[in-house]
Amino acid sequence: MELLDAARQAAAGSVNALMTTSYWEIGRRIVQAEQKGRRRAGYGEQLMARLSAGLTARFGRGFSPDNLENMRRFFAAYPLEAISETLSRKFDLSELALVFRLLWSAYVRLLAVKDDHTRRFYEAEAPRGARCASSKADRQPLL
Repeated sequence: MELLDAARQAAAGSVNALMTTSYWEIGRRIVQAEQKGRRRAGYGEQLMARLSAGLTARFGRGFSPDNLENMRRFFAAYPLEAISETLSRKFDLSELALVFRLLWSAYVRLLAVKDDHTRRFYEAEAPRGARCASSKADRQPLL
C-alpha cells in the first residue's frame, strides 16, 4: 500500500510541476507576442480575450483572461535569466518542471509579493510550511 501511495503522490507532483511549467511557457509566449511591436492600447486585452476563448474551447476551465494575466506575470517574475541557461535554452518542459516545485496556486499567491528577494524567500520556505502574507489579512500556507 505504501508503494502505491508513494507512486500516486510522485505522479501528482510531476503533473503539477508540468502544468506549472506549461503556464510559465504560456506566459513567455504572451510576452513574446506583446513584444513584437504589437503592444499598444487595447491589444493586450484583445490578445488575452482571444487566447482565453481558444484555450477554454480546447482545454476547458483554467484559462480566463485573469489567469492568463497571472501566467504572463509568472513569466515576468521568473524570466529566462533566473532559470538555468541550459534549461531555458532547450525549453524542455520536463526539465523546466524541475525548477518549479510549488503548486500553481502558490506561485499565484507569490506574485502578490512585489519584492523579488522577499518572494524568493517565501518560495524557498514554502516546503517548510511558510505562509505568504501579501497583505495582513492574507496569511495562507503556500502548499
